[in-house]
Amino acid sequence: MTTGNMSTTALKFVGVTAAAAALTFGLSTVASAEVGFGKPGEAVKLVVGYQPYYTQSWSGVVINGKQIWKKYLPKGSTAQFDIGLQGSVIVGKLIGEKNHLGYMGDMPAIVSTTKFKKVDMRMIAVLGTSRQQCNIFLVRNDAPKFKNGMEAVKWMDGKLVAAPHGACTDRFGRWAFEQAGIKPRKYLNMNIEVITSSFRNNKLDAAVIWEPTASKIQLAGIARRAASGESFKGVEGGDAGFLVMLNELIQTRPDVHRGWLEAELDAQLYLIDLSNASEVARMADDQTEGMPRRVLWASLYGKNPPEIGGGPDKNIFDFIFNKKASALVSAATKFLHGRKVVPNAVLRKESVWDQVARDVLKARGLTSPIGSVKEQPDSAYKG
Repeated sequence: MTTGNMSTTALKFVGVTAAAAALTFGLSTVASAEVGFGKPGEAVKLVVGYQPYYTQSWSGVVINGKQIWKKYLPKGSTAQFDIGLQGSVIVGKLIGEKNHLGYMGDMPAIVSTTKFKKVDMRMIAVLGTSRQQCNIFLVRNDAPKFKNGMEAVKWMDGKLVAAPHGACTDRFGRWAFEQAGIKPRKYLNMNIEVITSSFRNNKLDAAVIWEPTASKIQLAGIARRAASGESFKGVEGGDAGFLVMLNELIQTRPDVHRGWLEAELDAQLYLIDLSNASEVARMADDQTEGMPRRVLWASLYGKNPPEIGGGPDKNIFDFIFNKKASALVSAATKFLHGRKVVPNAVLRKESVWDQVARDVLKARGLTSPIGSVKEQPDSAYKG
């Protein structure tokens, strides 16, 4: 089985709320994982937690849609793709060993590696870094016109602001408030479905959200985009997506570890090639509900003016933890420690385990970053 296992009813917009899903972490519709992964060379059964509703993790969408994993895993292997509406949900399933590897944003990935007393998890590759994927500020339509993103965030002082707490948006939102020197009247924990309905009903002033939901709300005219990480200086203004794998799988199945990274590299190279943009949007369309194809295209390839947080790169594909990605991890961990989200200001060295990714990159004759997706004008959309 290679498609997400969530019903159409449950996914009318994004279906089951992320908040409810987060509360039930381990209650996946995927059967509990079997103990052990077999010996190198044997067929393996993988359950992959991924987020087709999170653009920065779309290498998982490509691996699923094109079934690239079949090229690199032992014959007879299976890969079941399990949709997670939020990275924290996937972390919970990894802890319960109901997922074996997971595609997620920086905050849940970093947090996952601190749970080693329960289950040892490692960050094995970088899905991408950006300043406008998991850190988009939206404001209500009747908000003032702002000169730039910083001005927009300062306007949020004393206002009602929301974000899915525990996600990469949450880390960025809290940091942005500090940079702007403001404090919202309430900083609400809302999933993306409730944020959308709250904007429709004029019950919310602003929100921090990720792509492609940010583009959906923006293009539908429900709320206005006002800022992104591009609106701020400092490494913390960036965002990243990471690939996390159970250490048991890493240690017992080096062939599977490397094979999946080979597939991941293929998928990232596919995303970078602009001639594949329409096909990428089609695959994302096939694996989501309630997301127009144009919205999906815009979330990775579309252009926005700089005054509302547009910038040259929609996503940079680093693949390994190079200096930039490592600096983001360090800064984010320190910030999360200050918020008492993680126990230490510095992660244990085993948290980042990307030597195999480096070997794969070297064997292909590539260096990091391997490329980026540049913003494209609306005329580039081919449907």
